[in-house]
Amino acid sequence: MHSHAEADHLALNRVPEVTLDFWLIKVMAVTMGETAADYLAVNLGLGLTVTSLIMSGILVVALVLQFAQKRYVPWAYWLAVVLISIVGTLVTDNLVDNFGVRLETTTIVFSIALALTFAAWYASEKTLSIHTIFTTRREIFYWLAILFTFSLGTAAGDLVAERFDMGYLTTGLIFGGVIAAIALAWFFLGLNGILAFWLAYILTRPFGASFGDLLSQPVEYGGMGLGTTVTSLTFLGCIVVIVLYMTLKNLIEEDEQALLD
Repeated sequence: MHSHAEADHLALNRVPEVTLDFWLIKVMAVTMGETAADYLAVNLGLGLTVTSLIMSGILVVALVLQFAQKRYVPWAYWLAVVLISIVGTLVTDNLVDNFGVRLETTTIVFSIALALTFAAWYASEKTLSIHTIFTTRREIFYWLAILFTFSLGTAAGDLVAERFDMGYLTTGLIFGGVIAAIALAWFFLGLNGILAFWLAYILTRPFGASFGDLLSQPVEYGGMGLGTTVTSLTFLGCIVVIVLYMTLKNLIEEDEQALLD
């Protein structure tokens, strides 16, 4: 149960607390983002361009809904995350497959774009904390950073798995190991919490996507052959269950605070 001041603070914030639930659904969202993008573009035969236009349009609607909440509402927030995961994947895939941009180049470009976003955010707000997303301007910076983390994570993951020929399992384990090292550095060595969060947020993208590809891709390409349909629906089901749990928990906490007031 939160104190009076903590509850007021959390009620104003438009994004969730960083808990185990948060990271669990984040990894599932990025895994589904990878497989759903492949499903729409390849399995449904829409192609990258049409899929990108459709999903970008749906993402805009989801973000309008998210910005309209003015507080953290689980279904609106995580709907936006899942869709921005899909669109972030499609942005990188378009650059590589349709425009012939090398994965090394996209990785560098999105790293620079993310760094510039953080620089502008800090110059404007004097903080990069996700615990103080109270204003529309801060939320705009937040979602822009999220988009670039997904595009960067897609590029970096594909670079290691495909260009460096590490395979999906090895790539997932590599990024998982780096995430674990960051967590240990934060826990035991006092690594700055904001820096640790954003590094982990970037790296969970290739971590989750690598395991999504491992499950969905054909055996001859190094996957387990489950297909994008089964993989996407499985993770979507898990996401829905966790969001329902988060919504219920949120309502209980609000009721407890209302009783205290």
